[in-house]
Amino acid sequence: MKIIVTGGAGFIGSAVIRHIIENTNDSVINIDKLTYAGNLESLNSIVNNERYKFEQVDICDRVALDRVFAEHKPDALMHLAAESHVDRSITGPAEFIETNIVGTYTLLEAAREYWNSLIDSAKLAFRFHHISTDEVYGDLPHPDEQGSKALPLFTEQTSYAPSSPYSASKASSDHLVRAWLRTYGFPTIVTNCSNNYGPYHFPEKLIPLVILNALEGKKLPIYGKGDQIRDWLFVEDHARALYKVVTEGKIGETYNIGGHNEKQNIEVVQTICSILDDLVPKDSPYSELITYVADRPGHDRRYAIDSSKMSAELNWTPVETFETGLRKTVQWYLDNQTWCQNVQDGSYQRERLGEINMTAKGN
Repeated sequence: MKIIVTGGAGFIGSAVIRHIIENTNDSVINIDKLTYAGNLESLNSIVNNERYKFEQVDICDRVALDRVFAEHKPDALMHLAAESHVDRSITGPAEFIETNIVGTYTLLEAAREYWNSLIDSAKLAFRFHHISTDEVYGDLPHPDEQGSKALPLFTEQTSYAPSSPYSASKASSDHLVRAWLRTYGFPTIVTNCSNNYGPYHFPEKLIPLVILNALEGKKLPIYGKGDQIRDWLFVEDHARALYKVVTEGKIGETYNIGGHNEKQNIEVVQTICSILDDLVPKDSPYSELITYVADRPGHDRRYAIDSSKMSAELNWTPVETFETGLRKTVQWYLDNQTWCQNVQDGSYQRERLGEINMTAKGN
């Protein structure tokens, strides 16, 4: 197959491309705008492979997209290009609306026109795989609220209730993708995943932020009480799942992909500190750097995925436990300090994002 991957210089996208080039005979065309979080160094291991091509293209640029489709003639498309950081969406939602909604619409229309031009056999085989997030579902009851009652999980039938500008923009893009299937018969598949972690993660997100701050002796900020729960998925497990979906998934289906690792944020940070104590010991425990800060506005308390459909229909389960995946992740950041320095390039110094002025005039 020849597969277009949008957002292939990003965290999950680069993992998908590395997986395809290193483990299959397929070819990849990487479409990426190269925003602050996109870094081609994440693809150094495969950049010289003849089955890999890169196109610096904005998914909102219809003319450029039409050229890419006409030139490369893909058999499938995996759409990962998105603005994805909740904190950034709080202070600057416009880019999220533009990329995640307008960009997805533009990509759908370019792909649909290309698809309509294909001969019947190629048309029947084509897939548009849209990669989304569990945050579109809102949040789930927390153990504090449920007591001894069984805690529910997100399923493919869970209603959407997004809380942030980011999750609302992703929910909108999900709806567009499904509407293009229903209205135009365009062959789409949707996946919603839980929180990813692993190598090559831009350090605005919790795990890389904590690792790098700890190594520099900086404070490790925890929102609120740190009791927010996330289901953590190792990015290489996710890449395997996504390839399974685009090659074996059924058109019109949604697949939830989770790591089966529910952890409170404070647990995650304490585990990182413990691993660093073991790998890079210093005079005092890294946990002494933990500090609590005001919570994020509209912060969801718990996410957790039921990925039994992926297991039953596509024979996928995560390989990494949280402990093995997190140790691999910490070790990778220790071994790749140059990548960490280059990806930040002076534009982001791990400052807090997402604060809003709650004392507007008249309040």
